Amino acid sequence: MADLINARFILGISPGNEEISTALGLPVAKIDDPSLITADVVVVVASAKTGIDPNLVAQWNTFRELYVPTIVAIVDFEDGDVDFEDMSAIVGKMLEPVLTPYLVLHADDGEPTALINLEDQMITDYSSKSSAKIPSDLEHRELILEFKEELHNALIEGGWDQFSAGLIIPAIPLILKNKLGVAEIKHFLNLIPTRS
Repeated sequence: MADLINARFILGISPGNEEISTALGLPVAKIDDPSLITADVVVVVASAKTGIDPNLVAQWNTFRELYVPTIVAIVDFEDGDVDFEDMSAIVGKMLEPVLTPYLVLHADDGEPTALINLEDQMITDYSSKSSAKIPSDLEHRELILEFKEELHNALIEGGWDQFSAGLIIPAIPLILKNKLGVAEIKHFLNLIPTRS
C-alpha cells in the first residue's frame, strides 16, 4: 500500500532503464500504468540517441492533465551528435518546454565531468570517485549568464513550488558511469513531500 501512496516512477524506454532505476531507487512504469494516477512524481527518460518512448509522446497530454510533478532525465548525450542543451530543446518540442537548472561542463578531452548550478553558480565536479563542490570562476559565470537569467525569469512567479505543483519540468543530465546528475535528480525528488 505504501508504494501506491508514495508512488514514484521512471517512465520511458532506454537500454539503461534498469541501471537508472537502481541508481535513483525508483521502479520503471509504462505511460499507460494505472498507478500513475496516484504518482507523487515521475522521472521521464529521454535519450539523445534513441529519443523518447513513442507511447509516452502519444499519451503525454493525457498524462499531463494529472499535473504529476515530472523530471526529465536526459541520457546518452556524452558521445553523440546531440548534447544536453540540444536534447532539452528537442524534449521541449516533443513534449513541452523544460527548464535546465544545471549545465554540463566538459574536461579538455570533451568528456562531461561536471555540472554548474545556474542558481548558485556552484560547480559539482564528478571527475573523480567522490564528487566535489567548487566555486565557479568568472569565465563560467559569463558563459552561463543567459541561461541563468532565463531560469531566473521562469522561477519568478513561484520558484520551484511550480515544479511541486506539476506546472514546470526540470531537465537534468544523467550519466551513470560517473554518477553525474544522480544527486541532482534526487534533490528534485526530495522537493516532493512523501505522504504517509
